[in-house]
Amino acid sequence: MPKYVVRHGVMRNLSVLGTRSGETFARGMQVIIRTQRGIETGEVLCEATEHVVSTMTDPKGGQILHEQSEEDKREIRRLAEQEEREHKLCRDCIAQLQLDMKLIDIERLFGGERVVVYYLAEDRIDFRQLVKDLAKEFQTRIEMRQIGVRDEAKLLADYGDCGKPVCCNTHLSEMPPVSMRMAKLQKATLDPSKISGRCGRLKCCLRYEFDVYQELQKDLPPVGAQIITNKGKAQVLAQEILAGQLLVQMEDMRRIMIDASDVMTVLSRSGGGRGKPKPAHEAQQESQEEDNGGGVAQAEQPADETPGDQE
Repeated sequence: MPKYVVRHGVMRNLSVLGTRSGETFARGMQVIIRTQRGIETGEVLCEATEHVVSTMTDPKGGQILHEQSEEDKREIRRLAEQEEREHKLCRDCIAQLQLDMKLIDIERLFGGERVVVYYLAEDRIDFRQLVKDLAKEFQTRIEMRQIGVRDEAKLLADYGDCGKPVCCNTHLSEMPPVSMRMAKLQKATLDPSKISGRCGRLKCCLRYEFDVYQELQKDLPPVGAQIITNKGKAQVLAQEILAGQLLVQMEDMRRIMIDASDVMTVLSRSGGGRGKPKPAHEAQQESQEEDNGGGVAQAEQPADETPGDQE
């Protein structure tokens, strides 16, 4: 029986789902599915071929039950209105209990198995009383899920500086790690206000072309290298990676731009000044700039509570 990649949930999870009786589904079809979380709504993306599945990281399983009917769509609209009321109620409960946490979103599963509360918090939160109060009001299982600031943007952000919908809210299913080294290699401005996304972290798009820059850079002599060109001996001062050009200083102290094809020999791959290795403290600082994505993490539970608090 065919299997399909289906996107579901407010966090746009991806799962590989089978069918009950060999039914076929087309891209974009809105369906009702059964996953590890319960009965949900989802959107079919493509058939789960061997190649497609090999590109996914630990895809979850489940089953496509059927295409959404008109009755299902009416129920989805009703749940959306219910979620708005529950969001306000949850926010009021948090304020009443004076919990140091920020409510981001509430997701009620289509089948009613649970309500997932997404929140931000700096420290560990004892939300046992909150869970009891919400379970009493919602009459279902309550799952508290702590998220990072990049996931907050994934849920709430609309448009980026480029004028298009933010990547994390459209096609990104995982948050790629992004570092300042990527911005420096691509000669992007290092002004934080211009390279930071709606989440306040480095923009995900800084990673898109990074691998290409790295490949192209391998064909260029490094900064500081001593080279022989068809114009004489020179030292590399800077690289124009996409253009395949080098800014070099000749022996007579002239600075000129040459094509990489003009380099005849690389005498040494390091030199004074720019070619020297970075001091240890600078290398450590750059390492600490790495942004690991703030992915969804299960909220830390008090010792006497089980994950996914429930009533």
